[in-house]
Amino acid sequence: MEDKLKTLGEAASLIASGSSISIGGFTSQRHPTALLRKLIKDGVRDLIIYCHSAGSDVDLLIGAGSVKRVEGAYQADGVFTPISPNWRRFVEAGRIHFEDYSNASMMARFAAGAMGLPFMPVKSMLGSDLMERWGFSSEERKVDPEAAPAKVHKMECPFTGQQLALVPAIKTDFCLLHVQKASPQGLLRIEGQEFLDVQQAMASRCVIATCEEVVKDEELRRNPELNRIPHFAVDAVVHLPFGAHPHSVHNAYDYDPEHLMEFSRASKDDASFDRYLERYVFGPDSHEEYLELIGGEARMRALRARSGLGYNPELARRGGDR
Repeated sequence: MEDKLKTLGEAASLIASGSSISIGGFTSQRHPTALLRKLIKDGVRDLIIYCHSAGSDVDLLIGAGSVKRVEGAYQADGVFTPISPNWRRFVEAGRIHFEDYSNASMMARFAAGAMGLPFMPVKSMLGSDLMERWGFSSEERKVDPEAAPAKVHKMECPFTGQQLALVPAIKTDFCLLHVQKASPQGLLRIEGQEFLDVQQAMASRCVIATCEEVVKDEELRRNPELNRIPHFAVDAVVHLPFGAHPHSVHNAYDYDPEHLMEFSRASKDDASFDRYLERYVFGPDSHEEYLELIGGEARMRALRARSGLGYNPELARRGGDR
C-alpha cells in the first residue's frame, strides 16, 4: 500500500485559502495544533470551519484572521475560556460570519455527511430560536457555493406526524486530526474518547492526521477493532510528537494550563494576540523550536500522562489548584 507519510510543511501545503475544514478533538483535547500554527504561518486565509465543540484550536485560527465563517455549536476551553475570546470579539464586531446550531444538530450534520445523506432529522433545535436565527441570509447562500441553501427545514414526519428539524449534511474539503498512533499507510488509532473524529473524517474529501507515534500497519491490525479510521480514508500522516500542545492527548500528555491561560489573556484584543502569534507562531522556525520555547523537555515531562490513567493527576491546574 501507498506510504502516506509527509512532513508538516508538505501536509500543510495541501490546504489552500478558502477551504472548508473540520478539526478533530474536543475543547482542550487532542487538536492538531501544530498543523494549525503552520497554516497560519503559511498565510492560509478565508477558511470555512465546521465544528461541534471547539476550543482554542478554532480560536487560534480566528484570532490570526484565517477564518471567514464558522458553523458550530460550542466554542470554549472549559474553565480557561468559558467563551472563546477571539471568537466572541470577532463575532460581535462582525468580522466573521457565524451560524449557531445545537451540539446534537452538528453531530447529526457530520453523521449525514459520513453516510452520504443530504440531511439528518433532529428534534433538539425545535422550540428554540435556533430555528429562526440564521447566521447569513438566503441571498448570501445563493452566491456561496459552500453554504447550504437553508440553515434548517421544519417538517412533519410522514410516519408519526411528529415535528422534525432537518439539518443539512456537512462535506468538508479537509478533516484535520491528531491521534496517538498511525501507520505509514494511514491506518489511525485513537485512544480514549473519539469525540466526533470518525464521523468528521468520513464526511471529508481529504483527511490529514498528525500523530504521536508511527507504528507498522501490521501492529495496528493485530487489534483491528481499535482502528476506527481506515487507511483508505486518510491522505496524509505526519509524525509530530506533542503536536497537540497546549491540548491534551489521552495516554500521552495532559493539557498545559499555564499556556491555555496565557492564550486566554492574550486574546483580549488584537494587539496582545498579535504579540502571542509573533512569539508562538511566527517566531519558531519549526515544531521542535516551538517545543523548546514552551519549556522543552522539562515542560513536556511535567505534562506526561500517568500510565493507567491517561492524564497527569499531579498537574497544577488553573490557579495552581491540583
